[in-house]
Amino acid sequence: MALVEMVMPKMGESIMEGTVLAWLKQEGDTIEADESVLEVATDKVDTEVPAIHAGVLKEILVKEGDVVPVGAPIARIETEASAGGASAPATQAPKANTTSEKAAASNEQAAVLEKPAGDRFYSPLVMNIAREEGIAMSELERVPGTGREDRVTKKDILAYVKNRPQGGVAPVQTQLAASAPAQTQRAPQQMPISISGGDEIIEMDRMRKMISERMVDSKRISPHVTSFVEADVSGVVSWRNKVKNSFMEREGEPITFTPIFIEAVVKAIKDYPMINVQVDGTRIIKKKDINIGLAVALPSGNLIVPVIHRADQYNLTGLTKKVNDLAKRARENKLTPDDLQGGTFSVSNVGSFGNMMGTPIIMQPQVAILALGAVVKKPAVIETPSGDAIAIRHKMFLSHSYDHRVVDGSLGGMFVRRVADYLEKFDTKQTV
Repeated sequence: MALVEMVMPKMGESIMEGTVLAWLKQEGDTIEADESVLEVATDKVDTEVPAIHAGVLKEILVKEGDVVPVGAPIARIETEASAGGASAPATQAPKANTTSEKAAASNEQAAVLEKPAGDRFYSPLVMNIAREEGIAMSELERVPGTGREDRVTKKDILAYVKNRPQGGVAPVQTQLAASAPAQTQRAPQQMPISISGGDEIIEMDRMRKMISERMVDSKRISPHVTSFVEADVSGVVSWRNKVKNSFMEREGEPITFTPIFIEAVVKAIKDYPMINVQVDGTRIIKKKDINIGLAVALPSGNLIVPVIHRADQYNLTGLTKKVNDLAKRARENKLTPDDLQGGTFSVSNVGSFGNMMGTPIIMQPQVAILALGAVVKKPAVIETPSGDAIAIRHKMFLSHSYDHRVVDGSLGGMFVRRVADYLEKFDTKQTV
């Protein structure tokens, strides 16, 4: 028999840690390879983590509620010995993502840090850095945190170490300036709120807290500008009405307006590739792939944005199936971390709520997002061989929010106009 360590897996780019929500197996349980062992929450998705080896769950190393860095051991699995009789070596954990070599030192090599006096949680990474720097728990508990529920993050502890005075904690003003530099400071303190006896107090759930933080961050990072265009989509409406029944019979699922709109967005991105960029300091990263994020409203009222990777590689039928699949799995809470990463441009269909237009907030680190308004019938002036005439047309507003650091009004405006052009010139003779 041999003991193999199970580690916190990497669950997408920029994800450095996960919170253990629940253990699905208990110590002593027999597990199969790829069988789900625990549920983990990241700042993007909740997911189940499968075992990479079959055997017996010998020891659980982290508790429910613990925040665990990627690559840190979370359990030990007892497996069968190799054919040669030698013990199978423990699986080497991927190197945790840290900016300090000292933080990678093992617990055995570091000094023991006493338990916190209060109920404030410290991640294993923060504890390792504190041990290596000789920071006592009494000192650590006075370090201001910028994480959720005032938790001390890696950035906080490293900033504190850098500015730490001899003999103890730096003045609060110095710490706050160090741990929350100008680019990452929190929003200003809100005005006091009065609560009367008849008011209902509702605590934000975990997802709503994350959405709140990310939206505030985006407005602080990106100077938002929004351009609006009204598009005549009468041809699109007529074509969809003509094919929707046959498509349902053949494919077993509906064709909505959303994949048609996404197809137009992809074509416009190819014409204006500088919309498909990200900002890294003073560098502009022009993305090769066109990965379209699709905002989906969940039954809880929260919002999640799964991604259609390489959307330009799909035809209209493929886009329809992809949109339906992501929307369905989002509402059933069955998205994977890969489904939520890598987006380069996002689309939000505010028209599904009957809204005419909106001013959407950019999904960082993207630089633009398009809101699709409701399709409504309107009287409009059209050109005919015999002159201008008034006709009933299907119209919608496209609202394009973009990051004015790198997207000027000309580019942002031309892009959304091009999306409208593709919708207005939609080929109504095509088959799907």
